[in-house]
Amino acid sequence: METPEGDIGTPGSSPFPPLDGVRHRFVQLPGLQVHVAEAGTGEPLVLLHGFPQHWWGWHKILPALAEHFRVIVPDLRGAGWTDAPPLGYTEEQLVADTVELLDALDLDRVHLVGFDIGGILGFRLCLAHPERVRRFVFLAAPHPYTPRSLRVLVRVLLKAWRLWPRFATTLPLVGPRLVGRGRQWLPRRMMMDGATVPDLWSPEDFELYLSRLRDPSRARAAVALYQALAVRANNRAAAGAYRGTRLVTPTLGLYGAVLDDSDRDTAGHPALIRGYEPYADDFTLMHVPGSGYYLAEEQPEAVIRHVLGFLAAT
Repeated sequence: METPEGDIGTPGSSPFPPLDGVRHRFVQLPGLQVHVAEAGTGEPLVLLHGFPQHWWGWHKILPALAEHFRVIVPDLRGAGWTDAPPLGYTEEQLVADTVELLDALDLDRVHLVGFDIGGILGFRLCLAHPERVRRFVFLAAPHPYTPRSLRVLVRVLLKAWRLWPRFATTLPLVGPRLVGRGRQWLPRRMMMDGATVPDLWSPEDFELYLSRLRDPSRARAAVALYQALAVRANNRAAAGAYRGTRLVTPTLGLYGAVLDDSDRDTAGHPALIRGYEPYADDFTLMHVPGSGYYLAEEQPEAVIRHVLGFLAAT
């Protein structure tokens, strides 16, 4: 549906799976039409999804959060039902997309939750525009202050082969074909490898995600989105690009299984996910037992409890 720039429109016939209390609309930004799922009333809470998912990745926790907040769940550029233009997949533009969406919805400050690449984007938003985020929760996402320990780096590199589906996604030309064609085994493998719960996704869930990627332009956009946040932004973090910017947003990190869980501190957090201490004002880590990578779907009750408890501390 086309709407005038800056205006808000509502889809005519809904292609979206039903979820109690959730309404859908398209928001026209400069050069990008964004799909937004929304539920509830109250203080605004924005959820940013991961890869290769879209807004449906939050469906197990969205209704419960909507009992307390106005929950706003956009599909990122190139994902779900948001436009998939050929350009604009940079860290800076993705942050700008988010700020423009907040402006279009007349939201001054929001609570923010991000998973996977949505968590990476959330961190960048907090660093670039701290005045727009009240409190931030990230799930299974690397913080921008990558540990400098050579010992940790070596151990991670020795185990990095386990992430081969994610590396394959970033291959030029090949990545979009593996994501969008045939049986789409690559995004399937990425999701199944990250979960500890058998049969976490139904065939209908997989179809919701994979069907959007069968359009070649969307497959290319999905890979470009992943490259921007999971590769280039992380490479910048490893090079120390963000150490000069302090994280002032109160932040909670939730994690399940990690690639390397050695060198735990007194609180039980492994060295791989620490290293933020000199750069953050208010940063808390919490382990979610029984979860792999997809915390909001594997352990939704625990995630809801942690998110509500943290946001209530404002």
